[in-house]
Amino acid sequence: MALTFGSSPALLLNTPTTGTEEGSVSNVVVHPIVLLSVLDHHTRRQEGAGRVIGTLLGRRDGETVEITNCFAVPHAERGDEVAIGKDFNRQMLALHLRANKRETVVGWYSTALPDETEGNDGKFKFIADTSSLIHEFYASECEDDPIHVVVDTSLTADAMELRAFKSTSVTVKNEVLANIFNEIRLCVKSSESEKICINKMIDGNTPSGASATQDESVALKLSMEKLLEMLETASSYVDSVLASNADPDESIGREIFESLNSIPRIRPEDLLMVTYLSNVTKTQLSIAEKLNATLGK
Repeated sequence: MALTFGSSPALLLNTPTTGTEEGSVSNVVVHPIVLLSVLDHHTRRQEGAGRVIGTLLGRRDGETVEITNCFAVPHAERGDEVAIGKDFNRQMLALHLRANKRETVVGWYSTALPDETEGNDGKFKFIADTSSLIHEFYASECEDDPIHVVVDTSLTADAMELRAFKSTSVTVKNEVLANIFNEIRLCVKSSESEKICINKMIDGNTPSGASATQDESVALKLSMEKLLEMLETASSYVDSVLASNADPDESIGREIFESLNSIPRIRPEDLLMVTYLSNVTKTQLSIAEKLNATLGK
């Protein structure tokens, strides 16, 4: 476990930045599976926990960061003290990379905290002073500057708000006095498979006189027929290029390569990791309880 003391003040700038610095991230794309995972983590949090945090996985392309996956990380906060499950984070990351080696750590997420400032009862804040400590931890885990995504689960405005931030240090005479969190643009993007699942979740009604099983069978059949048609089209294109009957297109070839490369290659011995992963997840609550007990002394 990593226990850190003495957090630096964290300042929040609500105006979204446009990435004026060369190479600076200015856009964040979040997939729905990430949001659903954060909400699941929040609903399963320990009683009395202020917020939950976790690791964001994805890829960076220039000024855009695409977040495609995430996992929960146990932590505890008390005043300006933060304890983070560093070993747990690295073990989970190693398991995720075995299934998808293209994903890397791009930052961390958290849920909003209740604002305990006088006169702000019922309101929630996105950035706390301890956010600086957690951000510094993820700065050592990321190849580039980490992105911080905050999910407001309070539903005070009958909506779920998502915000993305990047941090810069305020330094005076080589001493860091505070961290400024600048808000950057964020959008939610769904892949074709995610759209199917989301639409199914939203439209839960089945046609009159038809059972749910029948409806799912028809949807599965249509999906498989569409997949087979697309595979035949791609195969026909590749055969035509190899036979010199069609001009090769680099963009099409890259898309086919990325599609095939995205299929996880699971070896028989990897199935044992599923059992290990479930056991690690079960210990998460007990680890959090021990952290709270340690900080509470």
